[in-house]
Amino acid sequence: MTRLSGILEAAAAELEGISDSPALDAEILMAQVLGKPRGFLRAHGDDAVAPADHDRFRSLLARRRAGAPVAYLTGRRGFWSLDLEVGPDVLVPRPETEGLVETALDALAGRPAPQVLDLGVGSGAIAIALAVEMPSARITAVDASAAALEIARRNAARAGVENIEFLQGDWYQPLAGRCFDAIVANPPYLAADDPHLPALAHEPAAALVAGPTGLEALEKIAALNRQVGEVEQSIARHNEEITEIFNNQKRLRD
Repeated sequence: MTRLSGILEAAAAELEGISDSPALDAEILMAQVLGKPRGFLRAHGDDAVAPADHDRFRSLLARRRAGAPVAYLTGRRGFWSLDLEVGPDVLVPRPETEGLVETALDALAGRPAPQVLDLGVGSGAIAIALAVEMPSARITAVDASAAALEIARRNAARAGVENIEFLQGDWYQPLAGRCFDAIVANPPYLAADDPHLPALAHEPAAALVAGPTGLEALEKIAALNRQVGEVEQSIARHNEEITEIFNNQKRLRD
């Protein structure tokens, strides 16, 4: 049987050029196989790894080398203060999306019971983080994917939040003219020919690709929204094209 430290070193070498964090990826996958925390791996580097565990690890490593996200291989992803279930039906939550949560919390500070809409809820990362931080808020979470909503519901239950209503539908379609204090969304944002798509092939295309320009989802959100909210405006300022989309819709309403 091979020593644990040797297996991890070899695995990290195999992931060079494939992952930005090859050693970390190898440790996470081995921890998953052994059912141990990563600290255990460092403390037991001289331990032998059973053949069956080594085979399972090699299988996960092969999938990682083929481009599968580590989060899909473990079924888990940390986000905000949450431990989320993830899978191929939802995007893997990115650390930078925590900035959207922070923006929403700042914009809604001082409102006693805000009504918040999360469009394209996916795994539920944004909605659940807001629900945890604002227990008095009423959050409505919409997604076109029934499979994504099931994952989001399980994540909400695991987090112990009960102030989220989950609805299936296309953007505003299931909302019947309801109004909200803020709308948050991390919609599809890539053009159909975006050069980054091959590296994202394992994630759901419907959650990534908006259309020929990459702005189609934002255009729909802006066109259907009656009033551009504070959260949307603060996000839009980061991109001139997005800002123009929302400004055009505001001019049409005015």
